[in-house]
Amino acid sequence: MTRTTRAIALAASLWACLSAGLAAAEPVHGIALYGEPKYKPGFSHFDYVNPNAPKGGEVRQAVLGGFDSLNPFILKGNAAAGLALLFDTLTIASDDEPFTRYGLLAETMEIAADRASITFTLRADAKFHDGSPVTAQDVAFSYKMLKEKGSPHYRSYFGDVTAVEAPDARTITFRFKDGTNHELPLIIGEFPVFSAAYYANRPFDQTSLDAPLGSGPYKLKAVDANRSITYQRDPNYWAKDLGPQKGHHNFDTLRYDYYRDDGVALEALMAGDLTLRQETSSSRWATAYDKPPVRQGLIQRTEIGDSSPRGMQGWVYNTRRPIFADRRVRAALAYAFDFEWTNKTLSDGKLIRTVSYFDNSELRARGLPQGDELALLEPFRGKVPDEVFTQEYLPPQTDGSGNIRDNLRTALRMLREAGWTVKDNKLVNAEGKPLTFEILIDNQAFERTTLPFIKNLEQLGVTATLRLLDVAQYQKRIEAYDFDMMIGIFPQSISPGNEQRDFFGAHTADIPGGRNLAGIKDPAIDALIEQVIYAPSRAALVTRTRALDRLLRWGHYVIPQFHGRTTRYAHWDFYGRTGVETLQRESFDRWWWDAEKAAATQAKKGK
Repeated sequence: MTRTTRAIALAASLWACLSAGLAAAEPVHGIALYGEPKYKPGFSHFDYVNPNAPKGGEVRQAVLGGFDSLNPFILKGNAAAGLALLFDTLTIASDDEPFTRYGLLAETMEIAADRASITFTLRADAKFHDGSPVTAQDVAFSYKMLKEKGSPHYRSYFGDVTAVEAPDARTITFRFKDGTNHELPLIIGEFPVFSAAYYANRPFDQTSLDAPLGSGPYKLKAVDANRSITYQRDPNYWAKDLGPQKGHHNFDTLRYDYYRDDGVALEALMAGDLTLRQETSSSRWATAYDKPPVRQGLIQRTEIGDSSPRGMQGWVYNTRRPIFADRRVRAALAYAFDFEWTNKTLSDGKLIRTVSYFDNSELRARGLPQGDELALLEPFRGKVPDEVFTQEYLPPQTDGSGNIRDNLRTALRMLREAGWTVKDNKLVNAEGKPLTFEILIDNQAFERTTLPFIKNLEQLGVTATLRLLDVAQYQKRIEAYDFDMMIGIFPQSISPGNEQRDFFGAHTADIPGGRNLAGIKDPAIDALIEQVIYAPSRAALVTRTRALDRLLRWGHYVIPQFHGRTTRYAHWDFYGRTGVETLQRESFDRWWWDAEKAAATQAKKGK
């Protein structure tokens, strides 16, 4: 057999194998990133919900700021809270698996053998609130509008999609540039689907206070711009008895009231004007709830644990600013934050110092890189900080006494090495310009931790000012990257992927409204993000994420703050919940109105 003949035979053999694989692909009810879905076809409900939860009652929550739009998909305007309740997606996630999606609008999914496409078959009974069917054309239209006119992160998120085909009303296929992005077949089912007919005579890329047409579990009931928005459960919701939705969306009414001040919102809870509050401040949780309704048991405080990564919260440097372009300066200023004193004095010791972008999970890098992780990082040696290979990044520590002279001496030495000197008690550079910057916040609660940090910076000769803005002004400045420093949060899932491009990728750094708040532009980080996205197995994903974590930490893009061990809710004693802990954080949409509890609490309140 000649070389040419052998090549033809080999090609024919490979094509036969590929064709067999393609023929073997079958529609499925759910897809897992790695392994098999936990729940079988036709499952009745997720294990962590109460499938017999009664329907009824209400939840009233506070939101800070205001709103002037019911279009949450674009940058323009300030969209109201809760609008996702109006829209269904092709698939839905389970909370007790790392990353598995089950069909919602989609009855089945079929991934090609080469993983370069996925085909969804829509449920025949899926419908919008006006009774019209949800079609493949609606899905294609939604995808097109989000990618072309929606918020910038959609373009990044769907960057590997090359074509969308809707040959009939119930079939839609998404084609990818190749089959190496294992996450893409799952995340393509996450975007909201809306009616193409509704937008036929309406501009998609404009703000509006008109009620949008959706297909989700709730309809819009009442809108009072900048003051409140109320949703009503749809008793005829087409998917209410499907396994992925059973036991969810149990409240008849969901209302979001807007407040300018978080302290006033807390008092509204105590007065009964609100019924539920998620408390994000550990210090307030420790000190602000010693009130009569809590002491009397009318308001319960519920802490819920989970195994999800805590992500990173911290003071974010805008590296687009010349003063923060030098990594040495960013590293030095972190020594002015006294976490131990903050934790002891302001939060009753309840906080945990955030170290990693993936804390509270196996994805956090620990110790020195070894084995596969070291091999992954080796090509970047000399192009990334040397400490990546020689030290585990840990934030500066103190003894908690409030005396941080040793830390400040270290910081001053580092700043001098970066070209800053003290003149008339002020740090100045070679041109004589002082080291000054502004810290933006949109919540008064952040003052408690930021003001002591600013005071410590003053001892270094650094002038930092704090500026509290209302939510609308704050959002506009953040979207334009018009800030020196701000408090940012980079939430993470147990299965990181494409969103890392938005958070840390160079191509998003200068796109207005993007999520790369720090303005990171590092080829090594970009390369590792792609490695994470294209990880072929869970083991590879963990290894690659840990390597990415090291580069982010040693880049000193953020001064890490802290996180809590639990999700904290304060609520009037009206509700029931299963109490089943899951991998993901528990949302109150699993809860239900307990009429017996509510009656007893109301009677007790009236005495």
